[in-house]
Amino acid sequence: MTHAIDIWIWALSGPTAQFDDVLSPDEHARADRFVNPKHGDAYRTGRGRMRQILAEYLGLQPRVLQFQYNAYGKPSLDQGIHFNLSHSGGLACLAMCKDLPLGVDIEAYRAVETGVAERFFSTAEFNSLSALPKDRWNDGFFRCWTRKEAIVKACGPGLSMPLDSFDVTLGPDQPARLLRLEGEDPSGWRLRHIQITPTLVGALAIETRAPIAMVLKDAPPELKDQILFE
Repeated sequence: MTHAIDIWIWALSGPTAQFDDVLSPDEHARADRFVNPKHGDAYRTGRGRMRQILAEYLGLQPRVLQFQYNAYGKPSLDQGIHFNLSHSGGLACLAMCKDLPLGVDIEAYRAVETGVAERFFSTAEFNSLSALPKDRWNDGFFRCWTRKEAIVKACGPGLSMPLDSFDVTLGPDQPARLLRLEGEDPSGWRLRHIQITPTLVGALAIETRAPIAMVLKDAPPELKDQILFE
C-alpha cells in the first residue's frame, strides 16, 4: 500500500476579507491579539485557506469545521483526515493524508549561531553539521531542523520531545532519513526533503514502512517549477 500525501503551498499576503465568514470566533480573536497587524493578517490567511482546503476534501462548509487540540496544541478533525500546517518566509505549507498522522515543517534561511545547533541537535548531528564546508552550514542546519520538527509534529508532543533523542541526515547529498530513534526502530519512519526555493526548505515525516507518494496540489505560479520532493 502506498500512502498518498497532498501538499498545498500558498502565500500569506493579500486581502483577508474572503476569510471573514470562514474563521471561527476564536481564530478571529487570536488574529486580533497580534501586536503587528501584518502577523494577524498572515494568521487569517493561513488558517482561512487551510479551512477551505480541508472543507473541500470533506464536502463541508469551511466555517463548520471544528478542530480538536491535543495537550500540545496540535489540531485534528473527527472526520478522519490527517493534516499539518507550517509557515515561514511568507508562505504556508499544508500536508494531508487520509491514512496516517504526519508532520510538516518549512523554514526560510536566516542567520543562526553555532550554539543553537549545539544546544538542540544530537551529538552525532552536530558533528555532521560541523564537518560541512562553511558555505553549506546553513543548508545543513535547516535540513536538520526541518526534519526534526517534522518528526516531533508527526508524533504530536511538539518541543516537549527531546530533540537529541533521535538523529536525522543533514548532508546535501544524503537522502532524508531517520537514523536513530531512542527506544524505537527508526526504519518505521519515512522522511522527505521539500525544496521550495534555494533558501526555503522543508521536510515531511510520517510513521510507516510503506511507500509514500507526495503530490503538489497547488502553489504560487512562480514557484511551481522550483518545488521538489526528495
